[in-house]
Amino acid sequence: MAGRSALINVMHKAAEAASRRMMRDFGEVENLQVTKKGAADFVTRADVNAEQVIQEELSKARPDWGFIMEEGGTIPATDDETPSWIIDPIDGTTNFTHGIPHFAISIAVMKKGKIIAGLILDPARNECFFAEAGKGAFMNDRRMRVSGRRQFSEALFATGIPFLGRGTAQSDAIFMAELNAVMQKSAGVRRFGAASLDLAWVAAGRYDGFWETKLQLWDIAAGYIMVKEAGGFVSDFQSRDKALETGNIVAANSSLHTPLLKLLREGRDSIKA
Repeated sequence: MAGRSALINVMHKAAEAASRRMMRDFGEVENLQVTKKGAADFVTRADVNAEQVIQEELSKARPDWGFIMEEGGTIPATDDETPSWIIDPIDGTTNFTHGIPHFAISIAVMKKGKIIAGLILDPARNECFFAEAGKGAFMNDRRMRVSGRRQFSEALFATGIPFLGRGTAQSDAIFMAELNAVMQKSAGVRRFGAASLDLAWVAAGRYDGFWETKLQLWDIAAGYIMVKEAGGFVSDFQSRDKALETGNIVAANSSLHTPLLKLLREGRDSIKA
């Protein structure tokens, strides 16, 4: 724990408390009670339990702070000056319910509309990623930096594949065009199904970039500050600092962010033409 701030310690304690029960449930994944929560989006007993544990732990430490939660909705802070927690108890729920060990707990802190801290815990790998504004990004207390790759042909990217056939025909075609454009020029594209970990892995230099659309605030808040504090660039598809507002995000190192945006734009334009 050396070098971690009191805020990061609070977040880590809450995530660890939730992860212990989560991993027990994961070991019995076939017996989990599963209910549908929209198109191919599942909420499990473990999801709800994890959020409750995290909320309880964080409330003990910061009783005046608000909450923005995937399952529990929004609980306002005591005033506009007081921060709010942003919680995704299990990012990668579909992986979890299928017995795939790739999911994470994501917790971020927002104050006056700005993300000031984030923590992403991968309980299956025992990896804890965290960052604070102006203090850098870390994985298990080791400083993280985005990759130094400059050649697009050597770069590995991540994305999230939308549920094709459940949007409009044009939106499906646009994504496929974007994917095709990046695949032709890069070393490959991965889709692992947990946006928080995709962003954490960009910050750690494992991926060189990531893009996805229509995400929620809790999907990307912690990863957003992580990539920035690791020296990366994060924007929406118009190169604006509005990813948190729009849910459309493009993250990469400084050398590849603009080329990635250009390729994605070319893919979209080929469909709109």
